[in-house]
Amino acid sequence: MRKPSPIADVVMHPVRLRIIQQLGAREVTTADLRSALPDIPQATLYRHVAALVDADILTVVDERRVRGAVERTFALGERMAHVDHAELREMGSRELQQAFLTFLAHVGENFDRASAAEDPDFREFLGFGEMRLHVTRDDLAVIQAGLGELLAPYIAADAGHDGRRTVILATALMPADGGAPGGA
Repeated sequence: MRKPSPIADVVMHPVRLRIIQQLGAREVTTADLRSALPDIPQATLYRHVAALVDADILTVVDERRVRGAVERTFALGERMAHVDHAELREMGSRELQQAFLTFLAHVGENFDRASAAEDPDFREFLGFGEMRLHVTRDDLAVIQAGLGELLAPYIAADAGHDGRRTVILATALMPADGGAPGGA
């Protein structure tokens, strides 16, 4: 079994970042990507999509025949759902900063897109804030497992049924004081 490339090596390419940004929390076809990214030559786009699929950043959720060709539908794969600690440790400081800034830019892009839609319910589904937690590594593992269990039914639910809307929950954990125990 091949060892996956460090996530930063795969996603920090400008074309790949743009592909990932097109997906967000939705599924897109190769035709959708071609329409959304017309300045990227088709062969280049397909090559970068293939690299993202090979690295488990994108996953193929559907394939269907369209005029003799196979049209694939993609979603973000498990590796983009959560960057694990092993991958974070492998990143150099510059890669880590770039990855975090990319994450923030993606959150900002989603906010810009949602706020520009002039949806009257936009603010009813919007929230952001910051809080300080005082935890050990074990505490953090319990919190993350609990959040996963709490959110699982909402991840699996179908948007559009029973008045459900799709919202994006973005999380970021970082030491408040550079990592020293007992920081405020």
